Amino acid sequence: MTSVAKRGSLFLVPNTLDLGAPEAPPIESVLPAGVLHRAAQLSHWVAEDAKTTRAFLKRVAVLTPLARPLQEIEIRELPRPPKGGQAAPSAASLDALLAPALAGHDVGLISEAGLPAVADPGAALVACAHRLEITVSPLAGPSSLLLALAASGLNGQSFAFVGYLPTDAAERKTRVQALQQRSQRERQTQIAIETPYRNASLMTALLEALSSDTQLSVACGLTLPGGWCLTRSVALWRSMPTRLDNKHLPAVFLWLAR
Repeated sequence: MTSVAKRGSLFLVPNTLDLGAPEAPPIESVLPAGVLHRAAQLSHWVAEDAKTTRAFLKRVAVLTPLARPLQEIEIRELPRPPKGGQAAPSAASLDALLAPALAGHDVGLISEAGLPAVADPGAALVACAHRLEITVSPLAGPSSLLLALAASGLNGQSFAFVGYLPTDAAERKTRVQALQQRSQRERQTQIAIETPYRNASLMTALLEALSSDTQLSVACGLTLPGGWCLTRSVALWRSMPTRLDNKHLPAVFLWLAR
């Protein structure tokens, strides 16, 4: 009887939320020791960006020796859609990224920040792993979405992550108002994110489109020194606005209509 080669697993390795900020807290204060140990053992990685993954592994190596020298660790990048396009990666390109797992090696999937495959292009690779019957093992770590929801005081029993809102002002206003109606109808917290350099413009758009009594929460730089989360009515935000002029810190925006 011919034996089937043992396959490796796809480990979903959480990253810190600091995006390499100079004031970043020690990595061990954010990620569990078990995650750091597992990351140190992996020799094959799939990442959004190989450079930042090497930086992550250098931080890991300070605490836990890597199983192989960093220069010998294979880091492959997820395929990027054409600029301005939303085309999904081809099945063949994803299969190729998981070839080491089919050959018996464990593979790590890592995001630029937080949990891979959540608000992240890595979800397509996870779906591919299921199709190829490769075991998917998620590891515990920070998710900016859930940390912000927990800190907001808004409805954590019913919520929806709506991703990025349209950049066109008219389309964005229409979308925000539709989400506010859903929030009011279903008592559901709405959660959105934006590229950091657009945080200020999104905040302005939310304050213009949402009703005065809607509760709006903003979480910025969570897990970093000076990180904060504030929940106020839109009316109160308008009377004492907070500047979001840091173009490098990620923020999460949440609202719940009355």
